[in-house]
Amino acid sequence: MQSQNHETHMQVANAAVKQLSHIATLPEVTLGIIELVENPNSSAQDLNELIGRDPALSARILKVVNSAFYGLPRQIGSINRAISMLGLNAVKNIAIAASLAKLFRGGALCDRFDAKELWDHSIAVATAARLLAKEARMSSGDEAFLGGLMHDIGIMVALQSDRAKLVKVFGDMQWDADGNPLIDFRMVERAVFGADHCHFGEALCEQWKFPRSLAVACGHHHDPMCAPAESRQVPWLIYIAERIATENGGFHADILDRSIPREAFESLGIGPAQLDAVRSQLAEKLAEAQATLAA
Repeated sequence: MQSQNHETHMQVANAAVKQLSHIATLPEVTLGIIELVENPNSSAQDLNELIGRDPALSARILKVVNSAFYGLPRQIGSINRAISMLGLNAVKNIAIAASLAKLFRGGALCDRFDAKELWDHSIAVATAARLLAKEARMSSGDEAFLGGLMHDIGIMVALQSDRAKLVKVFGDMQWDADGNPLIDFRMVERAVFGADHCHFGEALCEQWKFPRSLAVACGHHHDPMCAPAESRQVPWLIYIAERIATENGGFHADILDRSIPREAFESLGIGPAQLDAVRSQLAEKLAEAQATLAA
């Protein structure tokens, strides 16, 4: 029954994404970068030439690479050098990150939702996920960061699909005196839209031909145990990172339960000490990330 429901929800989400024009389109060069890096026959020179066709994107990539957030020992002056130092996949992720901010423009929709706050939240979750991956000694830090940036983009799909319905979602929610949700945000989304932001995010990743691992991260950051067993690490990273990132405020309409289950710790091979280490570093690293990726 659960798989049937998921299939039905994904049909709704895929239909919504196909009807969109604004958010469903990344810059052509960025989409080309994704396709190129996923092609095993591509070379670093191919990537360098493709990025070079878009001077503005080249400048944004170099800004990220040379930021304090990335912490490289010396300045990098060319895309070719960035590729040789960081690898094709890392540069691809930076290119996507540099292209995403513009999709989160649009201002306040209602009292409970502002697109800029969602982007700030996404940067915070991405930063916490990257730190958590490092604490867990995983090699997936860049993927975790990109997954964090992308995890709630399904809300922007919902916004572009039908603004009035998203206003209704926030209006139908129930909140306590401190603005915390009292009911499941995704349940309300499904009642109004026929799908929730996880389905919309997964559908958008598929539309953009992102790696399946990223689509799974967007689709299962609230329920990592429902992801394929071999693909749960990044969803768990985002699951935990979202809870750490919102401890001091920020967008958290979809976080009903802040507890972290045993399966999360076991999947990542970490304990409470690693979470405390992330908390201690988050403010500094978040300031660096926000300065680099501000919308």
